[in-house]
Amino acid sequence: MSALGRTGQTSWALFIGALVGLWSAPVQAESCLLSPYHVGLTFPVSKVEARWTCPLQAIIDSSTTANKIGPMITSLSEPVYRYLLDRPPMAAALINRLDLGLYKAEERGTHRFWGDDGEGTSGIVELVYQDRTNRIYYLVGSHESTFLQITGKAAVFVRMNPVKDAQGEDAVETTLVAYTKLDSRMLAGLVLLIRPLVGSTVAQRLTQGVHTVNRLGQEMRQRPGRVLFEATDLPALPDDQVAFLRQALQGPSYSGSSSRSRSIKP
Repeated sequence: MSALGRTGQTSWALFIGALVGLWSAPVQAESCLLSPYHVGLTFPVSKVEARWTCPLQAIIDSSTTANKIGPMITSLSEPVYRYLLDRPPMAAALINRLDLGLYKAEERGTHRFWGDDGEGTSGIVELVYQDRTNRIYYLVGSHESTFLQITGKAAVFVRMNPVKDAQGEDAVETTLVAYTKLDSRMLAGLVLLIRPLVGSTVAQRLTQGVHTVNRLGQEMRQRPGRVLFEATDLPALPDDQVAFLRQALQGPSYSGSSSRSRSIKP
């Protein structure tokens, strides 16, 4: 075969390869589609960045467990709830200082946090999507206990709605839908045996987290002066967080907060 012929065949092969690449790329992207429906709730998954679609779908479609938790009432006004939700290190610091738990949290990038609940569960949490009433998270973490040692990934969908609690105070109703996928193929192969244990562990961790935040809200309402003192005690929280907290604790949802807050000298 002449050099010209070989060159022509090579060019044709490259052309065909390019066409295949152009054809297959959108097919692969379109193959990762998130359903907006999750255990009776609808989420705006069409607004999720494309780079998250496949990782989330891989967890959901091959999940070891799927849990719906809630709705649960949290004794925080919507602005305070959202502020703390967006600042895990602040929430963890207050929970620790008020002896409500052993939580730790550190910022590891934009919308990316490391967390540890002090009871064997830790990992990285990334915020995938947020709006006024919805959050979608991607988690990579582990849990260690006497009966269970696992690592895996999770996709967590959060629905939040402002409501009034039994006392007529501002509160937030939270519902969580969580899909978990174990890393270990051996454990995943035993899914029928371990699913109840894994599922109950995931539900317990998530439920406890919401309950702890609810206890923080109750503490803010019942003892706002103590909360502000712990926030300003050395090492104090950042100035902007203290300023927000001071203003929030003087709101109508916190009875007697004005006089108590003024008695604290940060």
